[in-house]
Amino acid sequence: MASLTVADEKSASIPNAATDIEGAASPAAEYKDKDIAITIVGEQGHAIDPAVEARVVRKIDLFLVPAMALGYGLVYYDKAILGSAVLFGMTSDLSLTTLDYSTHPPSQDTSRLSWATSMFYFGMLAGLYPMTFALQKFNMGRIIGSLVCLWALICMLTAAVTSWRGLFAQRFFLGFVESIIPTAYMCIISSFYTQKEQALRQSWWFSSTGLFTIIGGAINYGFGQITGGSLKRWQYIYLLAGSLTFIFGLFCFAIPSSPVSAWFLTPEERVVATERLRYGQTGIRCVTFKWAQIREALLDIKILLVFLLMASAYTVNGAVSGFGPLIVSTFGYSTLDSIVFQFPLGGICFIFILLTGYLCSRVPNIRIILLVLCCLPVLAGCALIWRSSWHHHAASPVAGYSIIGFFGPVVSLIITVGMANVAGQTKKCFMAATIFVAYCVGNIVGPQLIKSETKSRHYPELWLGLIICYCITIVSAGALYFVLARENRRRATLELNDVDRDKLAFQDLTDKENIYFKYML
Repeated sequence: MASLTVADEKSASIPNAATDIEGAASPAAEYKDKDIAITIVGEQGHAIDPAVEARVVRKIDLFLVPAMALGYGLVYYDKAILGSAVLFGMTSDLSLTTLDYSTHPPSQDTSRLSWATSMFYFGMLAGLYPMTFALQKFNMGRIIGSLVCLWALICMLTAAVTSWRGLFAQRFFLGFVESIIPTAYMCIISSFYTQKEQALRQSWWFSSTGLFTIIGGAINYGFGQITGGSLKRWQYIYLLAGSLTFIFGLFCFAIPSSPVSAWFLTPEERVVATERLRYGQTGIRCVTFKWAQIREALLDIKILLVFLLMASAYTVNGAVSGFGPLIVSTFGYSTLDSIVFQFPLGGICFIFILLTGYLCSRVPNIRIILLVLCCLPVLAGCALIWRSSWHHHAASPVAGYSIIGFFGPVVSLIITVGMANVAGQTKKCFMAATIFVAYCVGNIVGPQLIKSETKSRHYPELWLGLIICYCITIVSAGALYFVLARENRRRATLELNDVDRDKLAFQDLTDKENIYFKYML
């Protein structure tokens, strides 16, 4: 098998690395329907030096992973700070809560706040598919950089919003431009790393949801100490988030579209970075949009199951990111204490996303098993919050709230399973967008489960709804495991050879078209 053989004479094994990379980005007519990898490595496998491959992976890691972690951390912080902002006066300043006189005594109606949380995800829904397919067609760095700078501007303009209607509009457009980030990251990881490596790398950038829950909470706690100034405390938070995002946006212009055009690698290293992905059959990049792959994706049971997994698993985030500090304050804690109690949840999220990613990179076919196991603490946390006593400074519901942080590794594993089990550039883009469409659905549904009039009964619709959703997650995971395992067993009975494997690797075939593709469980 040529592509994974240890090379003693590397220079004789690897093709000429002086190929015009710009030409690869705009392939000749005979290659336009194929993967651009063919332009520098051809259709035959080539041996590569493991030492050189290790050096290439380190360089890719150092360039991509820290920036991706920072970028997604800013995405999470940007949308989650609404939960802290409402504690700093945004609800009264923008009339996000009203008195409901239909109850006796009158109660607070938080429906506007719920919709403010959900509007972000309506915007993301509108942007996901067009943004993702634009990434396939055009230069990735220029698109991401431009939209991140626009996102920064919209974020800073939140400080100028004076009504709940203005906040609704701001949240919608913020979600629209931010939709570029998660799908771009999933496609980047799929294009630069092998199937075995993807789980750990996906976990690295997604773990920033937990890390920035802690960092963001600490920053917001600091802003909570402000007692003077011409602006409200919540306005300062948005100005800082937007400023940091703009700096990140300038860096994004340097992101390459694929290993073929990775400017931070030498020409020889680009060949190694490309060739080492041949065996996995996932492909690197094809700029031709293919309707046939869309039709296949729409009928693929795997994508439907991944959609169900993500939509059901992420309902918890819709409630926690927008209402988490508000829910904790219900237990009798102060505004600042409620922010501090985000730290344990963020810590669990951060640590276990990284741990599950590491385990997946070391133990084969453990992804879906870990996904199901991580659902169990979330179920326990919801039940503990719901059924425990909510007396002043209650400890049990806070403990339950903290272990809900296991939703982080659940979602990280769904992303990993989804992106590692599709091939064909258009189909990969469709999968990436579909995962985050489901993410949006979960985030839209989550806040709507919170009914302010049921506060005295511990928001039963919320916790029961989340428990049902995580039961759906577990059943869907089991079904996906069965589908993937059955297809792997079928393909194991086929007569295959390494020559055809190498030839088909960069033809931009889907996972169903390419019998050499192996599904990761």
